[in-house]
Amino acid sequence: MQLTKLALGLGLAMGIMTTALAQTTMRISISVAQNSHQGVAIDTFAKEVEKRTGGRYKIQTFYNGALGGERESIEAVQLGTQELAFSSTGPVPNFVPEAKILDVPFLFRDKAHARAVLDGPIGQELLAKFDAKGFKALAWAENGFRHMTNSKRDVRTPEDLKGLKMRTMENPVHIAAYKGFGIITTPMAFPEVFTALQQGTVDGQENPLPVIISAKFDQVQKHLSLTGHVYSPALFVMNKAAFDKLAAADKQAFIDAAKEGARLNRARVDEDDAKGVADLRAKGMTVIDDLDKSKFIAALAPVNAQFEKDFGKANLDRIRNYK
Repeated sequence: MQLTKLALGLGLAMGIMTTALAQTTMRISISVAQNSHQGVAIDTFAKEVEKRTGGRYKIQTFYNGALGGERESIEAVQLGTQELAFSSTGPVPNFVPEAKILDVPFLFRDKAHARAVLDGPIGQELLAKFDAKGFKALAWAENGFRHMTNSKRDVRTPEDLKGLKMRTMENPVHIAAYKGFGIITTPMAFPEVFTALQQGTVDGQENPLPVIISAKFDQVQKHLSLTGHVYSPALFVMNKAAFDKLAAADKQAFIDAAKEGARLNRARVDEDDAKGVADLRAKGMTVIDDLDKSKFIAALAPVNAQFEKDFGKANLDRIRNYK
């Protein structure tokens, strides 16, 4: 009897060990809170990978910049010290310059247009550009349209932006555009932004409503203007060598899991956009939602002329006119 028990015990222990050995753990991170559109993306991805690979792959999720800001996370994925990251495209051009074009202000008409571009041939061509830089880009997701907040004054016209000290992403296209508005740009990693706003190091920042809400910027910013000046894509990136090691079926499982994460991420962005303005007004923010966008577009004419030189008018028009 004792021998049977011992054999059973050993058998179980061996079984557990085999399972432990067969399970590969990988990490994925975001720089914002778990209760956010990005949290939905990586939580869904983690659940789907585990399900689609029969538990052989487990994805550990990290939030609030626990493994560093977006730029550090992307760098870690490129170096292979972290397997996966979910990031806005803000810092991506530092690694994959071709992605820069997506950050041109007022390029997309609305979310439906942006999603169609990214899910269509243009977006897929861009995803393929990541391969040569040490990444496998699994799927496009979304941050949403970016809006401006500040602690100083209502922003109704481009003139109102002049002289405001604003945190920007570490992104050359954004910085050039905001300088065109007369903004004093201060590039900064996202985890530092709340404190910088709280201490008055910067007057304002710009982000989509889902980020403004999840980061609780209403606590340190009084004025919100729905400028919708830049569409902010996001994406799942994986270390290329780690992806290449996967079996063909597992590669597909990771891609499908990312697509499912992106689908629910976009749904959450839609939900946050729909209720966000009322939510932020209720928390005491002044929201300007009737500004004349054509004035903001006109103010950027000189900068846009430069972008047409940099990116090629035909490339920008291909995106602008995509149906």
